[in-house]
Amino acid sequence: MDVRRVVTGHDDNGKAVFVSDEPVAPAAPTVLAGSEFHELWGGHATQRFPDTGGEQPDATYFPPVGGLRFKFFSLPPAGQDLPPDLDVMAALTELEELLPGLSSYMEPEDPGMHTTATIDFEVVLEGEVELELDDGAKVRLGRGDTVVQNGTRHRWSNPGTEKARLVVFMCGAQHDRVT
Repeated sequence: MDVRRVVTGHDDNGKAVFVSDEPVAPAAPTVLAGSEFHELWGGHATQRFPDTGGEQPDATYFPPVGGLRFKFFSLPPAGQDLPPDLDVMAALTELEELLPGLSSYMEPEDPGMHTTATIDFEVVLEGEVELELDDGAKVRLGRGDTVVQNGTRHRWSNPGTEKARLVVFMCGAQHDRVT
């Protein structure tokens, strides 16, 4: 998927200006075969205006309390195989470099299940996905469907035959069960 990001900001006089217009390449970790993650925007603290519109580098995949993230992610259909000669340690190192901190939220004993200290707003752009909660309850979502994810334990999967793409806006929030 070709993704273009146009960013506005303010010049030294407070006038609105376009500060960038560029493609955004996805991160595609080998260990998450067939998945893509487009980092569109992020911040670590409450935003202030006027600003220069400059991108703030994300230190972690998920935002801290008061921080935010704006992303695309894609999920391949079920059954996407990892390369047979995969160097697992190298793939996990690559995952940490491309999506810092993501793997620390994943539950090794229950693959894909995770809980974050975020409120997430997701929209399905293409394909279909299934959202499963910790008690096994599931909902299938298709193009145009939305989810407000309030820090619950969950996992995503793609029961379809085509790649699914979603956009997500995440806000860091206080969570009694996640540090």
